[in-house]
Amino acid sequence: MGGVSAPVVTEIPPLLADAVSVAQAAVVESGEGPVGAHLGVEAVDEASAIHRFAADLPGYGGWQWAVVVAAPPGSETVTVSELALLPGPDALVAPTWVPWDERIRPGDLAPGDLLPPRHEDVRLVPGYLATGDPAVDDVALELGLGRKQVMSREGRLEAAERWAESDFGPDSPMAKAAPGTCVTCGFYLALQGSLSAAFGVCGNELAADGHVVHAAYGCGAHSDTEGPTGAGSPAYAAYDDGALETTPTENTEPQNTEPRDTEAVTDITESSSTL
Repeated sequence: MGGVSAPVVTEIPPLLADAVSVAQAAVVESGEGPVGAHLGVEAVDEASAIHRFAADLPGYGGWQWAVVVAAPPGSETVTVSELALLPGPDALVAPTWVPWDERIRPGDLAPGDLLPPRHEDVRLVPGYLATGDPAVDDVALELGLGRKQVMSREGRLEAAERWAESDFGPDSPMAKAAPGTCVTCGFYLALQGSLSAAFGVCGNELAADGHVVHAAYGCGAHSDTEGPTGAGSPAYAAYDDGALETTPTENTEPQNTEPRDTEAVTDITESSSTL
């Protein structure tokens, strides 16, 4: 069974729209499976249309039979051009296949797992090889060499782009609201090598501690941040709980708090009865 072309027009010739039984019979004759209710018809062009039926197949919930019927202009006979079993909007389908070597995502690596680099990984290039001369080899180690492989220029650019677009990049909400940038912060530990101009590590335990941050990133824990001066709460002014606070009401007429005559007589009567 082949694919079915996508509809490009909306008007359906009456001859094609009424060919429900022809399309249904085509599915039955194919012997591919039972046919359910008719779900509708869509136009492909002026000479063809697609009839869709529910596919009552075990394990294919939400799938549909798509039958393309055709009739040239002026013809009185409908023919079946294509027949296919296709997933509907609510069909259960398998996820897009991903090669096994691309299925590992950031955060998947667990303690004890081994993850070798890809074959001919473009992120790595051969590093400096030891010469046996301590003076030369010691300098190579200080420069970050002395390893079998080092990151290539492409690998460094990929890392820089990834870090710049992270939550610790210059365009993050935290950076946009910060009073200063990391490059001027005392907690900023710049990287070495070609990435030193744009990236470093945060050493503030109350901020982005241990994360690679962009030089233009920033937060409210900048080393030059000054707190509010004066006594009281650092966030709010001191509250005087001894002051009298009045709240206006809708009824502005003064209320009579003196007891009424009837209340006074009642109080006197009750007092006399207790004597």
